[in-house]
Amino acid sequence: MNKIGKFAIAIVASGIIGGYAAAADLPAAPAYKAQAPAVAVYNWTGFYVGGNAGYGWGNQDPLVLFSNRFDRAGFDISGGMIGGTLGAQIQQGYVVLGLEGDIDWANISGSSVVTPRIFGLGQGVTLNTSSSISALATARARVGVAMNNVLLYVTGGGAFVKSSANASTIAGIPCGTLGVLPCSGSSWRPGISAGLGFEYGFTPNWSLKAEYLYTKVVGTGVSADDLNIVRAGVNYRF
Repeated sequence: MNKIGKFAIAIVASGIIGGYAAAADLPAAPAYKAQAPAVAVYNWTGFYVGGNAGYGWGNQDPLVLFSNRFDRAGFDISGGMIGGTLGAQIQQGYVVLGLEGDIDWANISGSSVVTPRIFGLGQGVTLNTSSSISALATARARVGVAMNNVLLYVTGGGAFVKSSANASTIAGIPCGTLGVLPCSGSSWRPGISAGLGFEYGFTPNWSLKAEYLYTKVVGTGVSADDLNIVRAGVNYRF
């Protein structure tokens, strides 16, 4: 082989060796980095059960539990309540629609001196009366806006209230006198209930709530008792 050929081979060989050396000096290719999984959006859909407790105050007419012929004679009542909740709801985007029912055992009571009247005229008797709500049940629709695990909602529907009253005569004709006035009465009465609330999901199945409800109870006469309720609760969703 002549000198020119040997020189060409030497140049090619040195280029190959230099290429391998340069490749060895390059940084290693970065390892594939997996994308972080998307954060799951909280889901409010499902059936749920729960418990609640709270406080109620308002105005109640005890005479309507004795007879429907007397003028309005209401007084203030207040007290606590505790009970259970059952409901179901479905989420579509940000909107949550549901139905909820609850029943609470209560001790919302008050007392006052009452003079029964008919068309503004006294009936010759003065009574020491006490009145109480011992149970409250509601069946309501709920419409809410979900912001992940926070739910703001409005609610409304029907109510049933167990009311009781007792009286003793201070002056005049004794209560219990035939044809005058009974000394006690008790009944379940229908009404309407509406309000708003806030619910916070602290696990996928458990949530805490706080709500306000206004309940208007319709009597058998001129009475239309009202009740304000604030309560808190915890729900477990299946």
